[in-house]
Amino acid sequence: MTFRSALAFIVAAFLFLPANAQQRSSGPPNIVLIMVDDLGYGDLSSYGADALQTPHIDSLVAAGMRFDRFYANSPVCSPSRASLLTGQYPDVAGVPGVIRTHARNSWGYLSPKEVLLPQLLARTGYHTAMVGKWHLGLEPPNTPTARGFDYFKGFLGDMMDDYYTHRRHGHNYMRRNDRVIDPKGHATTLFTDWSRDYILQQDSSRAPFFLYLAYNAPHSPIQPPAEWRAQVAEREPQLSDKRTGIVALIEHLDHGIGRVVEALQQTGTYENTMIVFTSDNGGALYHGASNGSLRGGKQDMYEGGVRVPTAITWPGHIEAGTQSDYLGMTMDLYPTLADVADVRLNRHLDGRSLLPVLRGTTTSSGEDRTLFWVRREGGPEYMGKAAHAVRHGPWKLLQNRPGEPFHLYHLGRDPREQTDLKKTHPEQFESLAESLRRHIQEAGRVPWQPPR
Repeated sequence: MTFRSALAFIVAAFLFLPANAQQRSSGPPNIVLIMVDDLGYGDLSSYGADALQTPHIDSLVAAGMRFDRFYANSPVCSPSRASLLTGQYPDVAGVPGVIRTHARNSWGYLSPKEVLLPQLLARTGYHTAMVGKWHLGLEPPNTPTARGFDYFKGFLGDMMDDYYTHRRHGHNYMRRNDRVIDPKGHATTLFTDWSRDYILQQDSSRAPFFLYLAYNAPHSPIQPPAEWRAQVAEREPQLSDKRTGIVALIEHLDHGIGRVVEALQQTGTYENTMIVFTSDNGGALYHGASNGSLRGGKQDMYEGGVRVPTAITWPGHIEAGTQSDYLGMTMDLYPTLADVADVRLNRHLDGRSLLPVLRGTTTSSGEDRTLFWVRREGGPEYMGKAAHAVRHGPWKLLQNRPGEPFHLYHLGRDPREQTDLKKTHPEQFESLAESLRRHIQEAGRVPWQPPR
């Protein structure tokens, strides 16, 4: 065969490849962003859990880069989700607290000035979809399709009162785009099936896709399918009933994620797909979650409330089995995915792209950053006020609840946040306090309540 005929053969072979195979060869990667709900730092086998089996998530962790010092932007749901989709601190995005059904106890309104991640990715031809829990608004203009997603199938609200009926305060917040739906089945299974369906449908498309899969598990109510609870109870009889329930809910979630990855492999798109796995905040100790050796849990400004298991895979681009101590944050995923999709950012973001970390082209630990956390809340503990924390280098200053004193910790020497150094290191206290005051002033320019 001559060189010319060989070249003609190769070109012809490429032209007759399936569309998705051509995309795998030359186009930008597909992106699957998986955010789970209230998963504790110690509730994966790969992060040290015992009597708990998460082989599918562990496989993702092993296939790419595991982050050991990755933070949620808040110890509760809505603020972290706002940061994920805007690349900003939650209060800068207008969501310092949880958005709820009843206006008297709702503490955020997603800023209309922000360009959400699906809007950004659409600029370079991505088809964008969301499956699962939205939790950033219950009506237009703050619904998924109104804020840029081409397709949505999931739940608008904050939590479900039942994994099978999917109601919240008697309301049905399940939607397919803008249409009310009333599906049957366990929410985790439904979100898995809908994600698989979307991936299989995109198999015939030449366009790359962005799938944001937001499971509501293992958020309360702790309601795993009966057969999964029975399986864990038989295998781990030493566990308490409370712990058995959340272990079963997490293992069922892990099984669902495995099925989503299987769909990518089945369609041949896995090799050209970046998969991001993270949680919106730490595990709820009062529901039996584990945050490993970290202090506190969901709702707390301590490490157990904000440090979350996170891993990113991208075959051929991120070395398998790597580990990072970089100080990352939920809001960093926005500019990271913009970089991956080759989207030019023309405005300031609080987040910082992790792509140099993922490619191993930087030695930065991220400790040059000053990181902030916020949680505004109602109820007798908060009365509409906000709690805050700030970290720079190994130093962390936090107020766990409004009205409580601020505490200063050196996380390098005291990772469990046991020894308050406020009195012995007043210069560090004042430096962090001044940074926090400036941040509060800056974020205070952004309204967080809906217009009248």
